[in-house]
Amino acid sequence: MTTETIISITNTPFLKELVRQIRAQDSMGVYRSWSDELILKPLILTKEQKRKISVEGDVEPITQLRITAFYRAIATLVEQETGLLCQVVINLSHEGFGWALIFSGHLLVVSKTLRDAQRFGYESMEKLAAEGEKLTKSAVELATKYREVTNA
Repeated sequence: MTTETIISITNTPFLKELVRQIRAQDSMGVYRSWSDELILKPLILTKEQKRKISVEGDVEPITQLRITAFYRAIATLVEQETGLLCQVVINLSHEGFGWALIFSGHLLVVSKTLRDAQRFGYESMEKLAAEGEKLTKSAVELATKYREVTNA
């Protein structure tokens, strides 16, 4: 990764929050000395790298934590922008299929189907940031439009 990547991480609210969420899960302090780009590197997978990851076995715990951090980052940004509390629910089978849901009150602001979760990742830092920001923007719009449902 280049200096441009580091700059884009620090200028992208979603990537900054994702790094924060991943660091928050580090109870042993392993990530304390890691750069932000090194922390995000496992989320960047080329198509060839994804093909090499078997979907036959269980989803590794570290992959489950990355998925959870991704959706918690979205929920946190929605909370910051709207002032509404959000809850993240990840329902993932050992086979790698399931749902990622973000609720605010009675309103479902994000609903994503997870398939082949063993291969969770994005082709580039830009695509990772774009997906996170797209989901965040959509969730903020829903929460703002249907605020009465979130407060119910």
